[in-house]
Amino acid sequence: MAGNSGGPWGGGGSSGGGGNRGNGGDNGGNNGSGGGGGGGGRRPEDGGPQIPEIDELMKKGQEQLRVLMGGRGGQGSGGGNGPRKPGGSGPMFTKGTIGLGVVAAAVLWGMASFYTVKPEEQSVELFLGEFSAIGNPGLNFAPWPVVTREVIPVKVEQIEQIGAGSRGGDAGLMLTGDENIIDVDFQVVWNISDPSGFLFNLRDPRLTIQAVSESAMREIIAQSDLAPILNRDRGIIADRLNELIQTTLDSYNSGVNIVRVNFDGADPPEPVKDAFREVQSAGQERDRLEKQADAYANRVLAGARGEAAQTLEEAEGYRAQVVNEAEGEASRFSAVLEEYSKAPEVTRKRLYLETMEEVLGRVDKVILDENGGGSGVVPYLPLNELRSNSNTGNRGSN
Repeated sequence: MAGNSGGPWGGGGSSGGGGNRGNGGDNGGNNGSGGGGGGGGRRPEDGGPQIPEIDELMKKGQEQLRVLMGGRGGQGSGGGNGPRKPGGSGPMFTKGTIGLGVVAAAVLWGMASFYTVKPEEQSVELFLGEFSAIGNPGLNFAPWPVVTREVIPVKVEQIEQIGAGSRGGDAGLMLTGDENIIDVDFQVVWNISDPSGFLFNLRDPRLTIQAVSESAMREIIAQSDLAPILNRDRGIIADRLNELIQTTLDSYNSGVNIVRVNFDGADPPEPVKDAFREVQSAGQERDRLEKQADAYANRVLAGARGEAAQTLEEAEGYRAQVVNEAEGEASRFSAVLEEYSKAPEVTRKRLYLETMEEVLGRVDKVILDENGGGSGVVPYLPLNELRSNSNTGNRGSN
């Protein structure tokens, strides 16, 4: 190519373009002859702009690359610009440049391989995309890119709100066992117990927990009546809900731990809330009146039972008294009969005297003996007593 006269365009310089295919300054002596620097790339027949050859463009690019990599470029930028200085071009990569690159690469690799896990976190290491190990809190090593890692906060408690305002106005409306509709609002507090299961077995953990929680609550509400849910069974429902959600998530091997369930409220739907409260008030008034009536009935029944028991006791005492008196009279009569059979005259007289004593003892009379000096007694009429007796009789008749 050195003997060609100007390349495919005809007579140009002797070797201005073709002689520059060598490296560095080895071809510097071939650049001085011909019709100016780089004359081989020009068309001699027209006076328009001259187009450089591909070899010249490649040489300029190599010179710029040498300068950027620490070497020194040649003094000429085109062909035929005069001879270059010996040694004007350095090596493409020096030892210092190579060492600096190796150190930089090692630092970057170490930064990508060493990582820190916080106390409330755990890491999952993946060997070529497959689960390898669990990283504990502290400094861990995973040689990148063969081993990658995912750091997950396992001790941070997260909250899922189910019911009012969570996913629309009807999210908390549920049907009870006695065919009533209730609006339930509760929270599920959870954290991560198994990072690998949480990472690989759940596509959308939050959506899964919400769906499982809502399904479990609907199952429990469907097995319960309205009144216990509103009044006394909220704690029992929260415990059952916690257990049922945990059992379902464990069956998925989800790696999720249910910390607690906060049963915030259970109310009737908003359109019927006022009417429901009136019904509740009426029910409470009914219960109050029933309790008041029960108290009155218990009080009256207790008094009646006491009076009945007292009457029975009095009757029992009277019966015992009459029986005892009858038995005593019978015994006395038997004794008198026995004495009468022994001395009839004396017994007859004693009975007469006792009878007259009993009869006359109840009569307010004065007996005078006519033979014993009773003739000197002056009788008188007790007018005051008669008047008092007559007045008493008139009051009684009125």
